[in-house]
Amino acid sequence: MAGEDRSRASGPGPSSTGSSAMTRTTRGRLDQPKDLRPRLLPEYDPEAFGRFSERIARFLGTGRFIVWMTLIIIVWVLWNIFAPVNLRFDEYPFIFLTLMLSLQASYAAPLILLAQNRQDDRDRVTHEQDRKQNERSIADTEYLTREIASLRMGLGEVATRDWIRSELQDMVKDMGDRRALFTAESDEDR
Repeated sequence: MAGEDRSRASGPGPSSTGSSAMTRTTRGRLDQPKDLRPRLLPEYDPEAFGRFSERIARFLGTGRFIVWMTLIIIVWVLWNIFAPVNLRFDEYPFIFLTLMLSLQASYAAPLILLAQNRQDDRDRVTHEQDRKQNERSIADTEYLTREIASLRMGLGEVATRDWIRSELQDMVKDMGDRRALFTAESDEDR
């Protein structure tokens, strides 16, 4: 029976090992990276884009940006009011200026939000590290407190210099009293 099974598996014709070898070649190997497919959208580095957005958001929050933006708007308005008619590119309601400001705001808002999200992520990681450090500090403080308490308890049982000195002084005084008593008795006996 076992021999028949072996002969069927190794004999000619489609076998389970042969068909799995075919599927392996059509599926590709799992230990090899896939071939890159062509993409419709360009690839970009999210970290580089995040750093770029943070730089823009930082610039948008400065006084320099406000001054430059104000100067550009003043020059735009003055040019379109006082320039010769054939050189004006945006007449009085300044619709093109409004469009440009709306476009700038529509790009600035998501970039600022992206920069804030990245800052929130960094703050979250920093707070987590601070919390872990505080936990370690509290654990160390509790350990040191227990050690100091055990040392104090141990010192309560250890003879200190002052205690030994007072005991020796008591012994010297007792010996002096006994000597005085002994000399008084020996004087009486004579």
